[in-house]
Amino acid sequence: MGNQLVWQERYNIGVSFIDEEHKKLFSILNKLFTYRGEEERNQWVCQEGIKYFKEHAMRHFTEEEAYMASISYIGFDTHRRLHDDFRRRILPALERELEQTGYSEEAISHFLGVCAGWLIGHTLTEDVAISGNKNSGRWKNLLSGDQQEDIKKVITQEMFNVFHVEAHLLSDIYGAEKFGSGIYYRLIYGTSNSDEKLEIIMVFEEQMIINTVGKVLGIHTNELDTMLIHATRYSARQLVNGMMECFPGLSDYSFEEENILSYNDFYKLMVKG
Repeated sequence: MGNQLVWQERYNIGVSFIDEEHKKLFSILNKLFTYRGEEERNQWVCQEGIKYFKEHAMRHFTEEEAYMASISYIGFDTHRRLHDDFRRRILPALERELEQTGYSEEAISHFLGVCAGWLIGHTLTEDVAISGNKNSGRWKNLLSGDQQEDIKKVITQEMFNVFHVEAHLLSDIYGAEKFGSGIYYRLIYGTSNSDEKLEIIMVFEEQMIINTVGKVLGIHTNELDTMLIHATRYSARQLVNGMMECFPGLSDYSFEEENILSYNDFYKLMVKG
């Protein structure tokens, strides 16, 4: 994620008041990116800016949902669910992180990266679909609620087993948004008696890797390097193996292939299929 968001024509969805509100949200985030460098007033300025961004985003969601209802938009329920995830899970979790760290530079960067990534991703996919320019089908054929809860518990436990960190759920809906630098790691598993493949893609944020794998290895750096990337691949394999052992139905699957993906390749796989 760069230091400023640049509005592009492709962000326009064709509904004037929604496009204007999106531009306003971009502008607010850009001011926060700028404020981040004002060390003496950093915490106060960020607190006020984040409060304004939150209030504006919540109002925008309400107005956008009213518009979708007025035109009987077919994807209304799913779209509102994505809004709810952001306002009820993502924002509160990010705010807790800011408060617990005393508005550290890392926490502020995380907040801005997630909000900017979410805003861009949501605008280009779900919001564009409102005007009929694109049909977003990413949220079809999801696992049942109970199955999702089981997977969340397993992932949280395995995060502790492998990385020795207490993981907290930030969101249970991820649409391939780019939240900053990181590693996109794909693993493919198969069985001897079927052509069916099991594909698992894991996304690791740069700072998460530095603060877990990097610390275990005693590497003091603020950037990803080759050693960290390879160590993360090995750790990710351990993480996936531990997860698969928790689901008896996956016992016949064995590892076949792995890839480190670019963000663009990852995005195509997630969004376009």
